[in-house]
Amino acid sequence: MDFLALAKRRYACRSYKKQAVEQEKLDLILEAGRVAPTGANRQPQRLVVVRSQEGMARLARCTRDFGAPVAIIVCADTTEVWTRKYDGKRIGDIDASIVTDHMMLCAASLGLDTLWICMFKPEAVREEFGLPEGVEPVNILLIGYGDGEPASPDRHAETRKPLAETVICEHF
Repeated sequence: MDFLALAKRRYACRSYKKQAVEQEKLDLILEAGRVAPTGANRQPQRLVVVRSQEGMARLARCTRDFGAPVAIIVCADTTEVWTRKYDGKRIGDIDASIVTDHMMLCAASLGLDTLWICMFKPEAVREEFGLPEGVEPVNILLIGYGDGEPASPDRHAETRKPLAETVICEHF
């Protein structure tokens, strides 16, 4: 499958089968996150893999888990992030998002479905999963086998703005 077809196939899955994610597939997903680019190759990502029943119950106290069998809490170690010298922008959130995107698309290539979550209680995540000082939870990636009909890969023709509305050539 070419990249664009894969990207169009991926959708926000909000219902999962009870089926476990195979360790081999999870390892490939984590490897995709490991090789993702980060600012100045600082690699500030810290990935908390949650797959036990007890862990998923703790996660459910922080956000909705939609019945997913696996979650990866994607964090940024703020002591290791690159900072843009011109304005002091610290890019840990960007690095974590790139890592999440790599893992999400890898999961799709393996026949798994995902949901990228930013709607969670950061302090609850910090407490429930023992995040140390300086490690910021940025987002959560749910992973599993979707239950129900997946979204159509053709939906983007109707749900996405045309390029003319989002692409500016040379000058705004």
